[in-house]
Amino acid sequence: MNAALKKSHKSFDGLTQFWQHDSVSTGTPMQFSTFIPNGGARGCVFFLAGLTCTPENFIVKAGAQKFLAEHGLMVVCPDTSPRGLQLPGEHDAYDFGSGAGFYLDATTPGYADHYRMDRYVSQELHHLIQEQFAVERISIMGHSMGGHGALVLGLRSPRKFRCISAFAPIVHPSAVPWGEKAFTGYLGNDRASWSAYDATRLIDSGKRHPVEILVDQGTADEFLETQLRPADFSHACAKAGQPLSLRLRDGYDHSYYFISTFIESHLAFHAAALQ
Repeated sequence: MNAALKKSHKSFDGLTQFWQHDSVSTGTPMQFSTFIPNGGARGCVFFLAGLTCTPENFIVKAGAQKFLAEHGLMVVCPDTSPRGLQLPGEHDAYDFGSGAGFYLDATTPGYADHYRMDRYVSQELHHLIQEQFAVERISIMGHSMGGHGALVLGLRSPRKFRCISAFAPIVHPSAVPWGEKAFTGYLGNDRASWSAYDATRLIDSGKRHPVEILVDQGTADEFLETQLRPADFSHACAKAGQPLSLRLRDGYDHSYYFISTFIESHLAFHAAALQ
């Protein structure tokens, strides 16, 4: 079933649009936003947003449309979780449940029926975008929780996602409070099962991407040492021989001011891989 168009705005001679469809993966309506350049897209970038975000955050705040238009790229921004449910504990905190799907397929009671964001993004939405918008080449990027999602889904499906980049990603969620809380709630107490959704552990286990991974991280990010820990991923990649460009940006924080400053270089990176 195709997605239905809800809103459309002309920008940079292309269209910024908002869509909704009934998801088989989540069993709920799901929303996503897009920018489609004038004349059609030569490739498509999935952008996975962070905690509390919706399909509007990146498309409104990142200032990406100008550079997407220049490179002839489409962007797709899915929601960060299913909506409209009333699961136990789902709406109690910003870092678990609604707006915090962590791009995994949950296995715990209740959540296993709907919080299947891995399947949604990497299978259902991937197929929908290819079919409805006639694009074949797709890459993936994200921010914070979404950076975690981009790294994990990209490493797990390198043939589907032609390159990976991230802003301030949670690279080792099994070892930090955000990840420990989310993984316990979605995957249960068996920590061995968490490795499937931990980018650092995926590299340790032998997962690779054929294209160098790009990560930007601000040095003034308040979550740098407690939640993000980019050095963990960098060390794992160096040991495994996975090409990685980790760029530490002096004085930048965790916000979209940081993302908008460096989005042009990320989209140029994706354009090179997609075209």
